[in-house]
Amino acid sequence: MTVMETPTTEAAGGRDPRGLISPETFGLLVEDIMRYHPVTRPYAERMMGQALVFLIAHAKTLHDSEGDRSQWLRIAPSRAVDPAWHAFILRSKAYVEFCDRYAGRYMHHLPVMDDDIRSGAALERAVPLMEATGYQVDMEFWNDPGSESCCPENCGTIGNVGA
Repeated sequence: MTVMETPTTEAAGGRDPRGLISPETFGLLVEDIMRYHPVTRPYAERMMGQALVFLIAHAKTLHDSEGDRSQWLRIAPSRAVDPAWHAFILRSKAYVEFCDRYAGRYMHHLPVMDDDIRSGAALERAVPLMEATGYQVDMEFWNDPGSESCCPENCGTIGNVGA
C-alpha cells in the first residue's frame, strides 16, 4: 500500500496548493506557462495552482481504486488548467517526483475525446473531488462550459485510460 503525503500549507479558502511542490519548481512552471501562453504572471500562478489541486484529486481517485480499473473514477481538467498540466509533464523529473509522492505511481495524461469528456461529465466530477482535497479551488478555472479536453474533436481513444 502506498502512503500519500499531504502537506498542510494553509491559505484563505483552503490550503494553498503551492505548498505541494518546491517554490523553485513552482516558479519554473509559472515561467514555462507564460513562455507558451499569453497570460499574466498572477494568472499563470493561479493556473498552476489549479493544476496541482486537480492532480491531487486525480491521485486520490487512483489511490481509491487500488489498481482496479473498473473502480477508477475518471476526472478531466478544464481547458484553462490543462496547459499547466502539460507544462508540469515537460519538467519530467519534478513531475515524476510529484506523482511518486502523492499518487505512488506515474499519472499519465491521455488526451481522449469520448462521450464522458464531450458531455462535460468527467469535468463535473472533478470539482467536488478537488474541493474534498481541502486545497483552494478557483472556480474561474472550472466554470467554462467549453471545457472538455485538450484533445481536438477528431481525436480518437489513445492508450489505456486507466494507466
